[in-house]
Amino acid sequence: MTISKLETLPQHDRSIRSSALNPRPILRLQAMRAAEMAAMKCGSSVDDLMEKAGKVAASITRSFAGNMPALILCGPGNNGGDGYVVARYLAEWGIPVSVAAYSEPKTDAAKKARSLFSGKVTSLDEAEAAPLLIDALFGVGMSRSLDNALLSKLTALSKAASLRIAIDVPSGVDTDKGSLLSDIPAFDLTIAIGALKPAHRLEPSATICGRVAVGDIDLTISNPDLIEIPKPRLAAPTPADYKYSRGYVAITAGAMAGASLLSAVAAQRAGAGYVALLGGETISGPMALVHRSWSREALADERINALVIGPGLGRDELGVQRLSMALDTSHPLVLDADALFLLSREGLDCLRNIQQPTIITPHEGEFKRLFEGISGDKLTRVTKAAALSGLVVVLKGADTVIATPDGRAAISQPAVSWLANAGTGDVLSGICGAMLARGMDPFDAACTAVWLHGEAARLAGPGMIADDLIHHLRSAFVEVTVAS
Repeated sequence: MTISKLETLPQHDRSIRSSALNPRPILRLQAMRAAEMAAMKCGSSVDDLMEKAGKVAASITRSFAGNMPALILCGPGNNGGDGYVVARYLAEWGIPVSVAAYSEPKTDAAKKARSLFSGKVTSLDEAEAAPLLIDALFGVGMSRSLDNALLSKLTALSKAASLRIAIDVPSGVDTDKGSLLSDIPAFDLTIAIGALKPAHRLEPSATICGRVAVGDIDLTISNPDLIEIPKPRLAAPTPADYKYSRGYVAITAGAMAGASLLSAVAAQRAGAGYVALLGGETISGPMALVHRSWSREALADERINALVIGPGLGRDELGVQRLSMALDTSHPLVLDADALFLLSREGLDCLRNIQQPTIITPHEGEFKRLFEGISGDKLTRVTKAAALSGLVVVLKGADTVIATPDGRAAISQPAVSWLANAGTGDVLSGICGAMLARGMDPFDAACTAVWLHGEAARLAGPGMIADDLIHHLRSAFVEVTVAS
């Protein structure tokens, strides 16, 4: 059985590359509890929800692993109860299954689920390895590390298995923070019950989760404040469109010519109708790229729909002057690289003074310089930074997080590792500029840009450089462009 088996999951079980146009909610623990309580107020019971969770998890397991003999590790709570329901369905479908309990069930629902499973249940100490290992020990809500004996047993059983599946989240993961509470083994598939959780998308837990499929248990989730960045849907130009109606992006050049050129060409490939490189008269590039001298008049052009400043700007006095002039305009802004470095020297008040719609795209080092007083997990830090600065913040990484001043946030699907490459951030800033120039609000522009950036990297493949990323933007656009 190969991991590619996941591609055949039934329609209700989305893999990590879901093509859904609507954003999938990501629920923190408190929000998940609220959704479950709402379901119970509408007539569902804990037993009903557990039955649905176990049945859908069993269905996904069979889609992924076929008839592979399974060992299910069940804990004392409702995650363990889900495991007993999974065991019952797998057994009914003729799949060899054994169950090992960490301890006796402690909740009424888990006790009932165990009583309905007619097979033998051994202690965890007596558990014998099977080709398929299913972790239903603790799931969400853990706040402490696994004890050494349990961790040792889990690790040994994981090493002996051919495939490993976790129910909801792997035991030993902090659901809301995405941190690891213990040095736990990695899983091939995690079945998120009801909705994605932060741990499925934040590192390092996202890597431990492996692929993620969402098991639908009929929860109603309205207006979530945290989502997974969705596959965008972009309208193709209409017959009435012309270059300026498709968006005018101005890129500020400076001491590092290559970075600003990458950003400018990325904006072109991302659909901007007119891209001008301001102050980069000596920089070569595509014939369609407009080169304009840096001047207040060029910067004041009212046709500019987005201004990107930072890539290649430089940290000298000229860079300081150009940044100051850019901030004095009314154009929507994308701030990256050297612009963020220069702003970090001025402090947080400088960011608060920015009035126009603005996206900032720091990597971890730039973020720490800008927001040195903010601590906590990644999601918490980014949401705090957006609230304090009044800007849309894009904290780049394998688990890019985007947040707005009003509390909305989004997390990307896992990025391919070869995006960790010089110049790829410059490309992202250019795409952000093109999306702003289309008239998108900064949050939607940032989400769309991050998705396109990640998809272009996936299409480019290992060994890519930033120039390749720009080339593959065309193919990424084909996937998401629809007729107007």
